[in-house]
Amino acid sequence: MHYIILLLTIVGLDQVTKFWVVNSFRLYESREIIPGVFNLLYARNTGVAFSMFAHYDSPWRHYFFIGVNIAAVLGLTFANFRMQKGQSRYSLPFALIAGGAAGNVIDRLRFGSVVDFLDVYVGTHHWPTFNVADSAICVGVVFFLVINYIEEKRKSL
Repeated sequence: MHYIILLLTIVGLDQVTKFWVVNSFRLYESREIIPGVFNLLYARNTGVAFSMFAHYDSPWRHYFFIGVNIAAVLGLTFANFRMQKGQSRYSLPFALIAGGAAGNVIDRLRFGSVVDFLDVYVGTHHWPTFNVADSAICVGVVFFLVINYIEEKRKSL
């Protein structure tokens, strides 16, 4: 049950922040929050993480990304409930990743692209613009890797 609550919380936070950005900014409008480090910048991403594959102009790309995101949500949800007996420590990373994937697939279905708005940079070096869903996916992957590392260390003792 915690899995579903966290997944829905991530989707909710992601969609509320994107709704605010879409209704408060013009496309590519930027507002400085922390000078030299952080802006809010309304952008659209037709690619995947960090705008990878955004330059490929194929109608199938859009449907492929929707399919991959839906498969990720379903696969992680299935894996979570399958592993629940004795391995529930994976619920947190699975819910973060699935919630992020679900948030981004909602954008693809609604807008044909993903709404991004978090712009982190140092001087002229910019990290690709991202959103709450992307953050949840990245944090989930890190948690997953840490849990796996701990499990492997425990097995080797």
